[in-house]
Amino acid sequence: MIFVDNEKQYDPRINLAIEEHLVRNVNVGEDILLFYINQPSIIIGRNQNTLEEINYPYVDENQIIVVRRLSGGGAVYHDHGNLNFSFINANGREFLHNFKKFTAPVIKVLNSMGVAAEMNGRNDIVVEERKISGNAQYAIGTKLVSHGTLLFSSDLSKVSEALNVKAEKIESKGIKSVRSRVANISEYMSEPMDVLEFRERVKHGILAEANNGEYKLTPQDWEEINKISKERYQQWEWNFGRSPKFNIQKTQRFPFGQIDARIEVHNGEIQQLKLFGDFLGLRDVSDVESKLIGVRYDKYHLESSLENLELKDYLGGLTAQELAVFLFA
Repeated sequence: MIFVDNEKQYDPRINLAIEEHLVRNVNVGEDILLFYINQPSIIIGRNQNTLEEINYPYVDENQIIVVRRLSGGGAVYHDHGNLNFSFINANGREFLHNFKKFTAPVIKVLNSMGVAAEMNGRNDIVVEERKISGNAQYAIGTKLVSHGTLLFSSDLSKVSEALNVKAEKIESKGIKSVRSRVANISEYMSEPMDVLEFRERVKHGILAEANNGEYKLTPQDWEEINKISKERYQQWEWNFGRSPKFNIQKTQRFPFGQIDARIEVHNGEIQQLKLFGDFLGLRDVSDVESKLIGVRYDKYHLESSLENLELKDYLGGLTAQELAVFLFA
C-alpha cells in the first residue's frame, strides 16, 4: 500500500480534488492510502439536495464551506477534529459494497489503542452504539474508492446546528437527537493526544503490515489537482445545483437510505426527473434519471424502461419494479 501525503491541505475543495486525481490519473501499481483533515465544512453526498440538507443561514454566517463529494450517502460536518481516510483500490470492483474490508484495518488500530470500535450496520463504525465513523464508496473505471470519517475531537454541537437532519431519519433510527448518535474517539481514550498525533498512530498502524512506500505529489499532479478543484469542487453548479421544476414529489425511506423524487409530468410523460437522497449509490444516478425522460408516466412503462439498468449500482438494492412502484404509486 502506497501512502500519499496531502501536504497540510485543509480546504475540502482541494482534498476532494486530490482524491479524485489519484483515482483518475495516478497509477502506482499498489493500493493507495490518503488522509486529510478539513477546515469547518459540510460534505454533501452526491445525490443530495444541498439546500434541504443544510441550515443555510448558520452555514453562511459561520463561513462553513459546502462541497459535494463523488460518493453517495448523507451530509457530514467536518472540522479540524475530524480525520478523513481514503483507500483507493486499483482493481476494486469486486469489493463494491464491502465496507468491512476497508474499515477492518481502521478498527484494528482503534482496538489496539483501547477503543472498543466495531462495525454497525452496513457502513458505520461505532463505540458503545455511538457513531464515530461513516463510510461511503464510489467507482471510476476499474478503481474503487472507499472513504470515511473518524470523529476524534470535533465540535459536535456544530453538527446539529449546521445540518438540517430530517425528522423521519432520526425517528427511523429510534433515537432522540443528532448529538446522542455521535461521539468523539477521544472520549474513549485514556492516553491524551491531539488529532495530528492520532493521525500518525492510525497511519502507522494501517501501514505496519502493508507498507510499500510513499508517493509524493509532483508539480504536475498539483496542476491537475487545482484544475479539478476549480472545475468541479469550487463550482456552485456542482455543490448546490439548480432545483428542478416539479409537480410531483415522492419520498420514501428504504433499508439502504431515503429517496426523494421530484418529477415534472406533462401530457402524461416525464419531462424532468431528479432523484435526491442519502442512498449509497456507486454510479451517477443521472443515468437513471435520463433513462426515464420522455417515458409515459405509468408503472408499466417506467418498469420497462428501467429493467436493463443495474439499479443496485445506483440505488442500493432496489429493483426496476420497486422503483417504478415508488415513482408512480
